[in-house]
Formats: sequence, structure tokens, C-alpha cells
Amino acid sequence: MAHAKNHDYHILPPSLWPFLGAVGAFIMLTGAVFWMKGMGVLGLPSWAMFALGALTVIYTMWGWWSDVTHEGNTGDHTPVVQIGLRYGVILFIISEVMFFVAWFWAFFKNALYPMGEMSPIVDGVWPPEGIVTFDPWHLPFINTLILLLSGCAVTWAHHALVHENDRKTVIRGLAVAVILGVAFTILQAYEYSHAAFGLADTVYGGVFYMATGFHGAHVIIGTIFLLVCLVRFMRGDMNDRQHIGFEAAAWYWHFVDVVWLFLFAAIYVWGR
Repeated sequence: MAHAKNHDYHILPPSLWPFLGAVGAFIMLTGAVFWMKGMGVLGLPSWAMFALGALTVIYTMWGWWSDVTHEGNTGDHTPVVQIGLRYGVILFIISEVMFFVAWFWAFFKNALYPMGEMSPIVDGVWPPEGIVTFDPWHLPFINTLILLLSGCAVTWAHHALVHENDRKTVIRGLAVAVILGVAFTILQAYEYSHAAFGLADTVYGGVFYMATGFHGAHVIIGTIFLLVCLVRFMRGDMNDRQHIGFEAAAWYWHFVDVVWLFLFAAIYVWGR
């Protein structure tokens, strides 16, 4: 047949998702800028423009990833295509690593050479005067154990799928990982609510909240990622040969674990 597929690649049909996602992101960014400036847009409150852009992005994510899930369930994700998807996930995680490198760089630069009021004539101290840091062996240590246990649960689920094809164990492992991810977020919010310093309190506060806050956002994203995988397994999706989505979620979650270990050791323990 003239139109028969004679290769292992997946030729995508034309899609509006990239364009719609770009438009939504632009609207969301523009709304955020006007919102921070306290300005209206076309007679409407700026938060409404931001909300419209955010909803458009969320809709795009839902629709686009639903299409990818359908492609995987219908056999379009051949071994060759899966290699490309894995490379894409690896490159994405590398970009995320470099994002956090910037915050570690800012922290170590200021910690090793703190700026005083007369700096560079007279150096300051670290942490800056007036900053009461967290006890690393209280909530931060508990959260460390929670994330490590969640990583173990994900590895347990992955092993059960690949080596035993035991879907019940996969579901149990993912459920445990999701619960622990939610617990981490709750404890971090509790920790923030009892902090003795804020985002605007010296460079320490700025770097602390940006580094740990962005990590917290990644934990929320990773928890949703694992939750989606859990729901898909409960629906009967994915198997021991076709589970690229679960593999990507596991890699992402382990990346989140490793970043937290560095944050805990550098900011909470050493930086104190």
C-alpha cells in the first residue's frame, strides 16, 4: 500500500497546542506584569488577564498530554520513539539542574563573602545579623526523611512493574509516594508560617525562599506527575513494556529528592 507505515518513527499531524500554549503563556506573563504594577488592562483588572492566561496554559497542558497518552496507548510510542522521549526528559531535567545551580551559586557567593554595610571595606557576617535560622534537625530533617521514603516508594513501584509486572504493587507504591509528597508540602508550608524572617529580609531571606520555594513548587509538580501515573495505572494504562510516562515521573521525582538533599546540607546545615 502506498500509505503503509514502513518505519518506527511517529509522524505527528498538525496541532494547535504549541500555538495555543504560547499565546496562553504570553497572556499570563503580560497579566502578571500589569498585576505587579497595579495597572488595569483594557478596563479589566490585571489579575483577570493573568487568570485567563493561566487557564489557557492549563487547558493546553491537559489537551496536549491527553493526546500524548492516547498516542502511547495506541502503539505510536515505538522503541525508537521512546528513546527520543527519554532524551527529551533527560535534557529537561538537566535544564532544571542548571536552574537550581543559579540559586546555589547566589547562596554560596553571599555566604563565603558576606556583604556588610561598608563592604567591601568591612565584610559582613553570615547569616546576616537579625536572621534567626531554622533548626535543621527539626522539620527540615523530617521533610528530608519524607522525601527519601517517597523516592524509595517510587523505586519500589518501578521495580514491581519492570521485573514482576505487578500492577497492584505499583499502585500501592505510587499511592505511598503521592501521600508523602503531599505531607512534604504541608510541612513546608507550616515551616514557612513559623519563619522568623521574610523574603525581603536581607539577601539570606531572598535566596532561602527562592531556592526552597522553587523546590517546593517542583515537589507539587512532581506529586501531580505521580498522581497522574497512579490514575493511569488504576485505569489499566501502561505496562512493563510501555511506561515512558511513569519512567519520566520517577526520574523527575528522584531529581527533586537529590536537589533537596543539597538544599538541606548547604542551606539548612552548613549555611547555619
